[in-house]
Formats: sequence, structure tokens, C-alpha cells
Amino acid sequence: MNTAERAARIEAITLELTKYFSVCETAEEAKMGEVIYTMLAEIPYFRQHPENLRRLPIEGDPWGRMSVLALLRGEKCPSSKAVVTIGHFDTVGISDYGVLAPYANQPDVLREKLLALELPEHVRNDLQSGDYLFGRGVFDMKSGDAVLIQLLEELSEQVDVLEGNIIFGAVCDEESNSRGMLRLVPELERMQREEGLDYLAMLDTDCMTAEYDGDKNRYIYTGTVGKIMPTFYIVGKETHAGEAFKGLDPNLLAAALTKRIDMNPDFCDIVSGEVTLPPVTLQLRDRKTEYSTQIAKTAVVFFNYGTYCSNPDVVLTNMTNIAEACFEGTIVSINEHYKKFCKMAGRPFRALSWKTRVITYQELYHAVREEVGDSLDKLVQNKCAKWLADDSLDTCGRTTKLVEFVHSLWSDQSPVIIVYFTPPYYPHTHVKGTTKKEQKLLAAIERALAGEKSVYPVKIKKFFPCISDLSYGASPDSPDALRAVANNMPGFGSIYKLPIEELARLKIPVSMIGTYGYDAHKYTERLEKGYSFETMPGILRRIIGNLLSEDGTSAVPQ
Repeated sequence: MNTAERAARIEAITLELTKYFSVCETAEEAKMGEVIYTMLAEIPYFRQHPENLRRLPIEGDPWGRMSVLALLRGEKCPSSKAVVTIGHFDTVGISDYGVLAPYANQPDVLREKLLALELPEHVRNDLQSGDYLFGRGVFDMKSGDAVLIQLLEELSEQVDVLEGNIIFGAVCDEESNSRGMLRLVPELERMQREEGLDYLAMLDTDCMTAEYDGDKNRYIYTGTVGKIMPTFYIVGKETHAGEAFKGLDPNLLAAALTKRIDMNPDFCDIVSGEVTLPPVTLQLRDRKTEYSTQIAKTAVVFFNYGTYCSNPDVVLTNMTNIAEACFEGTIVSINEHYKKFCKMAGRPFRALSWKTRVITYQELYHAVREEVGDSLDKLVQNKCAKWLADDSLDTCGRTTKLVEFVHSLWSDQSPVIIVYFTPPYYPHTHVKGTTKKEQKLLAAIERALAGEKSVYPVKIKKFFPCISDLSYGASPDSPDALRAVANNMPGFGSIYKLPIEELARLKIPVSMIGTYGYDAHKYTERLEKGYSFETMPGILRRIIGNLLSEDGTSAVPQ
């Protein structure tokens, strides 16, 4: 099959997948899993080897979602070598399309509808060029799934000359909590342990875009940014609004934390000149549910915190120190305001007696257990089970309610900031070249690019800058990092599960080799066809061939 034929088939699969809405956490997402399973099941190889194609249901999932795993075994010679490829099939919602939402899964119709709108000049140019497909999920990332499905289709007809094995994991829920990938991980670990598969690399074909205005490069990433969400549960002191200085407003402390942390480059990680984006607020609200003239007693604020090298234990320590500084600064500021008010009102001033107090969730739990005893564990388990059965709550909401519950059992209700992590947690990872497998992956990529003759400049970088399922190719090496997550992520193991032991045993080098386009998660989401359907699939094919090769010649038919 030549490049043009492959490109046409990849485009056809992309359009077929795109016509199904698969918004994350909907029944349509579950249906998308079945669509992909059926598409793969129709490949003659999987008809002959149905044991190599399986559904991976998400346990207890209210929408009945699943991931799909396909294993293509090369038959040229017996081999344990395997390359894992992954792609997610869920998308974000379609409300951003407004009245065009019904057409968001129909690229041809959507194109005509968009032509009637006022659009930024560069978007209109792309629309009129004919070089792009527009639509929800066409870029993020059904085109990437299509590349992998076409690869399986073609190579399944050439297994007699294929060396090694290729795995495709089509996963759900990437846009939310990565439950699809976390379901795939134990299955990969089981296959490694029971079937003796030797995973050489994990390759993701998620969407890739320009990193700055005017950037003409295409990128291959040999790692991915991590994500953790430091959270502050703030307990103030309630009072009547008419006696404001007798209370401590938790919103004031939340504001101080937001001003100190939000978008602050001081908290960026830097590795070899690559820099994470600074933290940004994802939630900021008090816990008051009704209108009254009583100030709120509690508030919560948490941040999206990207990492390249900072492990959770370090982030926890830093955030605890920041909370202490913000608490102290707020007390000083309140007293300055109160002193000024007293002078204006002709009253005597006496400094307010608030004390800075910051603890971690682990410290809170220990303090409450000292008072309640071992029954605390059972109480928490029962609450978690109740909240897990409540579909009106998401993972973040359940975590907040657990902190609220544990704190309510504490006899000490004085003002305090409790620092912890809200799930999900994505470890950062990148290929350093310190192991033979990492060296082999880097060499495979470099050799693949050396043979690239397209018009697109392709560069290798360490970190894919957006959250991705590649984070779960391995776990952090630091025991302190994992302990910090387990001990300070409320409900860890029940509300939120992470297969830490399986991740530690996998330790797969990773790379992001994506399709190209613009505006993921926007109504102008679009895919550039030339690179995505012609150039990128060829690069991916050569990388896989180089990885599975023993003698320097590609083990994959080109």
C-alpha cells in the first residue's frame, strides 16, 4: 500500500469515528468503545484470533464504558518484543459550537456552516484551503486512533513477515480522569507477567499543535508533563456580617492563596530549557449553600499544577509553606484594616488574636484518629461508599466532602488551612537515555526522522506539554513521592484508585507522535490533513519498525 492509499484509508476511518459523538462521561462514549471494538473485530486477523481482541470494562462505571485492547502477533519468528500504542476515543463536549452543535460530527456540513460565520482570518484561511478537517474530535484525537487502526489493518495482512508484536489500547475517559488508561495498565502488566511480553515503548498518537504563534515545527515528544492538584480546605470563623471583625473570612485566605499561586512562574519546572506552564486555579468557592448575613465558615481552592521534575512530596511541602505565609500575611493585613477602622470610628484598637495554622490532610487524619480511634477508618469507608453511589458528585466533589467530614469530627474547630491533593494525579515522565530501552527508543526516533523527506520540519522535545495517558507508562521512582499522594489524597484507594504496583512493574519508555492541527477543545478544532494522514503515519511506522528490529533493518513492512 502506498502513501496516498494509506492516507485515504486513514481519512475514511477518521470520518467514520468522528460521526459518532463520544463526549466524555456519556452513554455515547460507551457506544464509541463498541464501535471501535466492532471495527477491529471485522479485520480478518481478529476473526481468526478472537482471543487477541478484548473489551476491558470499567468497573462500576455508571455509563458502562470500556477500553479496547488489540494484540497483533508477528509470525516471522517467535518474539516477546512488543510495542504498545494507545489512543483515547472520548472528546470534550459540544456546547462551544452553539447552534452548530448538531453538525460538530459532520466535517463536510460543518465546513459550509462555518463559512457563513465571522471567523479570525487565519481560521478562515484554513477553512477555505481545503487542507483541514473541522469537527469535534477530528483532531483530539480520532485521527490519531484512525492512524493506529489503519496500521493494524494493513499489518494484519502481513503477519508472516512481521517481527514482534503490536498492541493497540483504545481508551475512554482521557478527558476526565483517565479511567480507561488506568483499566488498561493492569491488563498490560498481566500480559507482561503471564505471557512474557517485553514492552519496548509506549507510543501515543494524541493531538499535537504549534507551541507558539508562528511556530511551523512538528514535534515528537519523548515524555509528558505531569499534573497534580494541590488543594486548600480553609476553615475560617463564622460571624454576622454586622460584626465582621469578630470573624475570619475564609474567602480572604482563599484570595491570598490565589493571588500568590495563580499563574505565578515561580512554580514552573524547568528541565533542559523546557518550562511547564504555571499553576492555574481550577476551583475557588466557599462552602456556604444558602444566603444569609453570616459569613462563610469554609472555602476550598485548588490548582492545576504541571510538573516536569517536582514530585508530589516536594509540591506538598512548598504549598504548605506558601499557605503559612499567606495565612500570616492575611492576619497582618486584617489587623492593619482593623486598626484603621478603629481610628475612623473612634474606638480603641486591640490586635485580633488569629493564629496561623496550616496542616496536611495526613496530619488532620491522625489528629482525628487520636480522638475517634480506629473506628474512623470504617466511618470514612462508609462515607466513601455512599458518595461513590451518588452520581451527582464527581471525584473532586467526593474528595472535598471527605475532607469536610473528617474535619467535622475534630474537636478543634479553630481556623486552619488543610493542604492536600485532589485527584486525578498524572506522574511526569520522560526518556533520559539511561537504560537500554530508553536508548533504543531515542535511536529509533532519530533513525526514523533521518529518513524523513517531507516539507515539515520535525523536532524532538522532552515533554508533551498537555496532560496525557502516557503518564501511566511508569510510576515515579521516589517512594516519598508515592507516599505523599497516598497519604494526602483523601479517599485514595476508594474514591480514586491508581495501580501503583502495576505501574512500578511496567516502566515503559514513552513517546508522543501525534497528528497535527489547531484549537483542540474549541469550536474551530481542525486537523491538518497533509502531515496527519501522510507524513506522521510514515514516521510512526518507521519508529515501530526500528524498535522491533534486531539488526538495524525495519522489522515492520514499509
